Amino acid sequence: MLISELSKQTGITAHTIRFYEKSGLIKGKRDEKVKTNNYFHYDEDTVEKLVLIRDAKSVGFTINEISQLIEAWYNNKMTVAEKLAVLNEKLLSIDERIKQLKEMKKMISQFKKDVITDNC
Repeated sequence: MLISELSKQTGITAHTIRFYEKSGLIKGKRDEKVKTNNYFHYDEDTVEKLVLIRDAKSVGFTINEISQLIEAWYNNKMTVAEKLAVLNEKLLSIDERIKQLKEMKKMISQFKKDVITDNC
């Protein structure tokens, strides 16, 4: 399939797909039989990878982390225990970020009270 169809199937823009390709997360293939254009063609594995990328990004994984995950996940280089360790590490990271955000919220609320009571 061409990038436009891939974009429709995954809900990811062609621009973003090209970025992922330049980042090495996915690879398109040229059709050797077609000599009139340089279009890349994508298969169902690419659709699966893009869905994984989209989902991983939505829960806070970075492009670098996703790259490592795809490499290990798709090449069966990770055991179940290692996969769980990666996910547990991300959960801890998210918990830490939540803690930081709560502290920020508390500080901003205090600043707001100071402004209301003219203590600033």
